[in-house]
Formats: sequence, structure tokens, C-alpha cells
Amino acid sequence: MEFNASRLHLPRFRLSVAADLCVETVSVQSDVSNFAVLELFTERRDLMSLPVIEHGRPIGLISRNIFLSQMSKPFYHEVYGKKSCIAFMDKEPLIVDAGMSIEELAFRAVESGEKALADGFIVTREQALAGVGFGLQLMNVVANLQAEKNRQIMHSIDYASVIQRALLSTSSQALGEALDDAHLEWQPRDVVGGDFYHFARYPDGWFAAIADCTGHGVPGAFMTLISSSTLSQALQQHGPRDPARLLSQVNRGVKTMLGQVERSPERGGNASDDGLDAAFLWFDSASRRLSFAGARLPLYQVDPQQPAVLTIDGERMGAGYVDTPLDYQWTNRILDVAPGSLLFLATDGLTDQIGGPKDIAYGKRRLREHLLAGRDGCALHLAQSLLDDLSGWQGKQPRRDDLTFFSFRP
Repeated sequence: MEFNASRLHLPRFRLSVAADLCVETVSVQSDVSNFAVLELFTERRDLMSLPVIEHGRPIGLISRNIFLSQMSKPFYHEVYGKKSCIAFMDKEPLIVDAGMSIEELAFRAVESGEKALADGFIVTREQALAGVGFGLQLMNVVANLQAEKNRQIMHSIDYASVIQRALLSTSSQALGEALDDAHLEWQPRDVVGGDFYHFARYPDGWFAAIADCTGHGVPGAFMTLISSSTLSQALQQHGPRDPARLLSQVNRGVKTMLGQVERSPERGGNASDDGLDAAFLWFDSASRRLSFAGARLPLYQVDPQQPAVLTIDGERMGAGYVDTPLDYQWTNRILDVAPGSLLFLATDGLTDQIGGPKDIAYGKRRLREHLLAGRDGCALHLAQSLLDDLSGWQGKQPRRDDLTFFSFRP
């Protein structure tokens, strides 16, 4: 009655069922005496549970441990020895069909209580006895199946990460070719992330965007695909020189794609309320002017002639969300960028990270102080210094969100 509960014992190309746990066993008729059952348990030390049959169908299950415990009591031999074995059987055992899925079997076993896990269960085919199964093997198989599912899911997510990074690689290459002093950091909290960035060169300048989509992990990654594809379509249709218009187009595209045009379900809405916070930039090479449009993300400017960091706030309206009007129009902020100026964009995964001695957010003030301290260094060194400071601040706290930031000198 041995059973191999390893993953290799189970079928590879179909769903596992109760039959995969079934172990053939002896049984007794309902009129067999307890003396006969005792003799059987004595001869078969491997026999842990004994089905009881009546008219060809199983009606109960005798647990070895319970039976021997009862028969060892004083005078039980004399009182019950010649009586029917139904006296010590479980009259309501878990009986399942051989074709029942392992998942359903696990639920049934839990519902039936501890006895199914301790004493086992009966497996039938066309209501006739096929064998017995045991709780320990069931738990092992469920654990192995869950581990296999998790392995498959993680394999899929790992490959999704390869795809997500490949989609971003074109922007990374264009950034390296366009700007000598720039760094773009992208760190998903999980294997895949809900932040994305976009960078593209044009004959008269360049366009850049970073965005923080709803969620992280797999849901966030889905949102990045929706949002980045909507941005790509808007760039093809309207060009890169009007960030505010592009942001409005992304808002319209995301709301339409997710069915978030109307709030009321009766008017065609749904339960989704997802979108993105974003910052879009256009830099005109000839005039050295930077156009900025932000949806709840700010732009930081460190002018070499100024003693403080200038914060250009984005508008307090996210893109794509139910509460954002379909025709909402963002506005462009035009900045004259002095030579040597450092500019910085970041998603809130940076400033919202909890840490420090009081377990509070990293915050915008600390970020501005760090930008001032590193204003004379290159963007790469500034980024590494900022990451080191953030890591020290975070300490043993878990990462809260995806992290993306873009530091550059035009």
C-alpha cells in the first residue's frame, strides 16, 4: 500500500484526479466479525484503513488506530468480538469518485474534517470500491501541484520581464545617442513593473516621458503596455513637440480602452479605475527650451546660477482615471534651460519609500537636498549617489513601489 507522492508520480499531460491517489486494498463485508477484522489488522501491519462493503458498495471505513484502541479496552473482546465490524467503523467516511479532480478532492477533504486527513478516504468507480487514498499523500500532491503552478507562473513572469525590458531598450539606446550627460534608472519592485519610460530623437530635438501606472507586478505591467502603446500612437499622429496635447491623447486613449469614459455602470462604465501619473518633455535643440507637461509628477531644475532647486509641479490630475474628464487639457510649461542646468524627473516610488529612524517617507525635501549636493557631478554619479542614499534610508523596510527617475543635462 505504498504510494509515491512525488511530482513525477502524477500525470504530466492531464489534470490529476482522485484515481491518481488510489491504492488498491482489501475490504470486508458488513457482516464480518470484529475478531476477523482484528486478525486481518494483525496479519497486515501495512493496512491503515479497511473499507466495509455491503451489496457491492462501500458503506464505511475502519481506522486501524481507532479499531485497535477500542478492542484493547477491558472486556471489549468478549462484548464486541463476535459482533459485526460496523460497530467500530466510520459510517460517514469521505467517498469520492475516481474521476474527481485533486482540487475538488482537497476541498471535500477539508470540509469532511480531520478524519479524512487522518484515516483516509474511499475511492470508487461506478460506485464500486476502487481503493483508498490517504490524507498525507493528498497534502503532498496538492503542495507539489501548487509548487508546479507557481513555477510555471514565475517562468511566465520572468519571460514577460524579458519582453518588457526589450520594449524599453530602444528608448535606452536613443537616450545614450542623444545626451552625453544623462541617466535613466528603472527598477521594478517585482519581476515586472508598472513604471515605463519613452525616449526618442528627432532632427530638431528630443522627446522623453516617464510614467507610473496603476499597480505594480503583473497588473502594472499590463497597464504599461496599454499606456505606452497609446503614447506611441499619439506620437505618430501628433508629433513630439506638444507634450500637453500628447498627455491629453493618452488620457483619452486609456479611458476609452478601459471603458472608463462614464462613471455610472448603467451608462457603460465598469469597475476599472486605472490610469497613470506621467511627465512628458520636449526639448528644442535650437532654442534650448524645454516644454513640460505633468500629470501629478513634478520636474526639478537645478540652475547653476540659483541657490535652490526649482520645482515645477505637474497638474493635480492623473491620466486615464474615471474622475479625469475625457476632454481634459493639460498645459505646457516652457523653461529656458541655461547651460549646465541639471533636470530631474522621478515617479513617486522614490519619494514615497518608507525608511529612516522614524519610518517615514524619503520625501521631496530630502530629494531636493540631494540634487543640490550633487549639482556639479555628472548625471550617472548623481544617480548612483541617490540610489545609495535611498538604500540607506530604506534599511530593512520592504520596497513599496516601482522606481523610475531620469536625470540629465540638455
